[in-house]
Amino acid sequence: MTNRRPNKAPKWLVMLLAFWAISCEQEIQHEAMMIPPYSFLLGAYTGQDSEGIGLLEFDPENQVLRTQTIAKGVQNPSFVISNKAQTLVFAVEEIAGENGGKVKSFQFDRENNTLKLLDSQDSHGDHPCYLTLDPSEEFLVVGNYSSGNFSVYKLNQGKMQWLQTIQHEGQSINPDRQGQAHVHSLAFHPDGKHFLVGDLGTDKIHLYQFHPTYAVPFQHANPSYVEVSAGAGPRHLAIHPNGQFVYLIHELSAEIGVYRFDEGKMRAISQVPLTDKEFVGNVGAAEIRISPDTKHIYASNRGDANDISVYEIGKDGELKFVQRIKSGGEMPRNFILTKDGKYLLAAHQASNNITVFERDQKTGVLEPLDFQVKFERPVYFFGLD
Repeated sequence: MTNRRPNKAPKWLVMLLAFWAISCEQEIQHEAMMIPPYSFLLGAYTGQDSEGIGLLEFDPENQVLRTQTIAKGVQNPSFVISNKAQTLVFAVEEIAGENGGKVKSFQFDRENNTLKLLDSQDSHGDHPCYLTLDPSEEFLVVGNYSSGNFSVYKLNQGKMQWLQTIQHEGQSINPDRQGQAHVHSLAFHPDGKHFLVGDLGTDKIHLYQFHPTYAVPFQHANPSYVEVSAGAGPRHLAIHPNGQFVYLIHELSAEIGVYRFDEGKMRAISQVPLTDKEFVGNVGAAEIRISPDTKHIYASNRGDANDISVYEIGKDGELKFVQRIKSGGEMPRNFILTKDGKYLLAAHQASNNITVFERDQKTGVLEPLDFQVKFERPVYFFGLD
C-alpha cells in the first residue's frame, strides 16, 4: 500500500481563512469596546396634542442624540418614571382642576418603545410635580406642588387605587413663593421604614413612617419634620445609598444643604453655595443627583446662572467644591447621569435643548461635548436599561 500525504489546502484559502479569523477577532474587540446607546424617558411641558411623553436615545460612539414622542396628548407630563422591569410607566399631568391634576399609568412595550394607557386618576391636588415608587413597587406616591399635599395609591398591575392624601400647612418668609405649603419632592429612605418630603413653601423636610401593611401606609414620625434655613426653599433631595446623609437643593437661596439622618431623625450639618462669590443675578436651584459611584454631587442652577456645580463627597458626608460649568442652555431644570457615570445630560426648559457632558470618573469634572438635540420644553429624565 502506498502512503499518501493529505492534500494541503491551497495557499490562497489558508490566507483567506487567516484574514477572516483576524477580522472576526477585531470585530469582536471593537464590539466589546463600543459603548452601548443609552435611553431615557423624557418629561416635558406641552402646548399641543402632538406633544407628550418623550424618549431620548443617546449613542456616544456616533455622537447621536435622537428624540421622539411616544405618548401624545398627555398634558404637561413634567415627571415620568418606570418600574424596575420597565413594563409600566407612570406620569403626572401637571395641571389644576376641581380634583387637582392627574396621574397616569401606561403599559410599556420596551422593544417597540410604545406606551398604552392603563389608568388615569385624580391627584387630589393642583399641579402634581413629583412621583416615586416604594421599594416593593406596590405603592405610587405623587406630590402636588400648588396644593401642598401628596397622595398615595395602591398598585395592581398598573391600576391605581387611591388610599390617602396628606395635607401640609404653613408658610415661610418669602411672600411670593412661600405663602403656603408647596410639596416639591418625595423620597423613600434606604432603610425602607421612612419617607421624606421636601416642602418649598414651609421650609421643612417632613418625615413619615412607612407601614406598607397598614390601611393608610404613611404616619408622621417623631419629630415630624426638620426645619431648614428660613427662605431656603426645599426642592429636590437625594439620599446617599448608605442612608446616613441627605442632600437637599435649596431652590430660593441656591445652596445644597447637607443633613445627617439617624434612626428617623435629621439634623443639618452644613450648606454650600451654588454661585461664586462675585455672582450677581437671579437664581433658581433645581436638580440634585449623586453620581453612581457615590463620589460626587451634581446640582443645577437656573435664573441668570444656568450652570451645573460639582462637589466631591467626603467620608463624613461633607462637600468639597470641584467645578462650576455652564449647562449649555437656558433654565437647566433637570439633568441626569448615565448609569455607568460616564456622561451627564442636561435638559433646558427655556431654550428647548438637551446638552451632553463627558464626566471624568476620577475627578468628577465635566467636559461639554459639541452636539445637542432639540426638544420642546424638556424638564425631566428617567434612565432606562
